[in-house]
Amino acid sequence: VLKTHSCHECGKSFSKKGNLKRHQRIHTAEELFTCGECGRRFTTRGHLTTHQSIHTGERPFCCGECGRCFRLEICLVAHQKTHAKGGPYLCARCGKSLSTKIYFNIHMRTHTEKRPFACTECGKSFVKKGTLTAHKEIHKREKPFKCPDCSSFNQKSNLTRHRKIHTSEGPYKCSECGESFRMNRKLIRHQRVHMSEPFKCTECGKSFTQRSNLVRHQRIHTKEEPYQCPEPFPCTNCGKRFITKSQLKEHQRIHTGERPYKCLDCGKNFTQKSQLIVHQRIHTGEKPYQCSSCQKSFVDKSQLVAHHRIHTGDRPFKCGVCGRGFRQKITLIKHQRVH
Repeated sequence: VLKTHSCHECGKSFSKKGNLKRHQRIHTAEELFTCGECGRRFTTRGHLTTHQSIHTGERPFCCGECGRCFRLEICLVAHQKTHAKGGPYLCARCGKSLSTKIYFNIHMRTHTEKRPFACTECGKSFVKKGTLTAHKEIHKREKPFKCPDCSSFNQKSNLTRHRKIHTSEGPYKCSECGESFRMNRKLIRHQRVHMSEPFKCTECGKSFTQRSNLVRHQRIHTKEEPYQCPEPFPCTNCGKRFITKSQLKEHQRIHTGERPYKCLDCGKNFTQKSQLIVHQRIHTGEKPYQCSSCQKSFVDKSQLVAHHRIHTGDRPFKCGVCGRGFRQKITLIKHQRVH
C-alpha cells in the first residue's frame, strides 16, 4: 500500500490522511475527547463512551438466557455462543433449559433461595457473585482510612499506596501529580506536561510543551534545512534527537508501545509514572482538586482549570481570523474549520 502522507515531526508515513491526523496527536497532545472522571483522553468519541462505562458500572447488554450483563455488545455476542439451543439441563420447577451445569446450578438458587456469596463487610448474602460485586460498591464509597496530610480512602492498601506520594524519594515534588525528582531541572522539565503548551509559534499560533518542538516546527515556515543537531542521542526509528539518554528512552516508547508503569489494581500499563499516579485515583476515589465556586472535585489540576472557566467566563483560545474566543482548545480547532 502506497503511504503518501508523512508526519513532519517524525517522518512516519501513512496511507490515509485520517490516520496521519490521528498519529500527529502524539506530538501535539491534541486529545479530542476527555473523560470527566479520570482525565484520560481518547481520539474518538466511541472510545470515550466505551471507557466511561468503567466509572458508571453500566452494563447495558444482558444475556436473555442467564441474565449476565456486559459493557460491550461484542462481549455479549461471544458469551451467547456458550448457550446451545435446547440445553440439556432442564429445571423441573419452571421448565427452563440451561446449556451447562454451572448455569443450571445458578438458576436453581432462584428456587431454593440459596445465597452462597456473602459480603465480608456486612454479612449480606447473594445468589450471584456479580450481584455481590455490585453490592460491594456501597462499601467502597465509605472511606475510613485517613491520610494525615490530605484525603481519605476506602481500603488500607489504597492509603498505603497513596502515602508514597508524600514519602517518596526526591526533594523536588510536582504539586500537580505528586511525582518526585532528585534534581530541580528535571522537575521544571516535567511540569511542562501540566502547563498549557507555553511555547507558541508566532506564524500560525500552534503551541508546544517544549521549546525544541517549537524550533523544529518553525522550519516549516522558514523552509530551513535541518542542521546537525547538538543533541547527542538520536532515535533510530524517526531520527528525532534528545539531550539526555533518559529523554530518548521515554520517547522510544511511542514506537515500541512499551508501558513499564503498571497499575496493581487493574493491570493497566502506562508510559510515564505521572500518568500512573493520576490513573490510580480512579481506584482510590481521590479527587484532590476542588472548585471553589461549586465544590466539584477533579483528579488533576488541568481538569479543574478547564472547568473553572465555566464560572469565570474566561475564553483564552482566540480565533486568529475572526477574534472569537473559546474555553477549550478543541472547540477553537473545530471552529477554525469554518474558515
